[in-house]
Amino acid sequence: MPGSERAAPEPKRPARPKRESATDSSERSSTDRPKRKTTKSSSPHRLSGRRAAARAAQHVSDLAGKDLEAVTSLEKTEQGWQVGIEVVESHRIPDSTDILAVYLVEMDDAGELISYRRDKRHYRGRAEKSEA
Repeated sequence: MPGSERAAPEPKRPARPKRESATDSSERSSTDRPKRKTTKSSSPHRLSGRRAAARAAQHVSDLAGKDLEAVTSLEKTEQGWQVGIEVVESHRIPDSTDILAVYLVEMDDAGELISYRRDKRHYRGRAEKSEA
């Protein structure tokens, strides 16, 4: 018929994949479910050694207000962690005569402070005596 134009049919779209409902996923067997990594350190209440050291350094920085030098020890205990943090107690000229101190920090598994104390002091340029 002249004057009456028909619209061209729209091309077919590919079908959308069916979304899985909550009931569908619960019906799957446990072997079909993706595996989830479970590690001791993934628990929100347990710290890894690396995080324990960082948390201890933050405690020493907050409490002592000194320049941090290094983590000198890290030990897992029954209560949590014991970490040794070396700080500059007194800056001197030359730097080799700076007075350094090691602070021992004990924390629970969540990183909360249990105890904090200065353990040793020494000059930067002097080696510690070995007890061998």
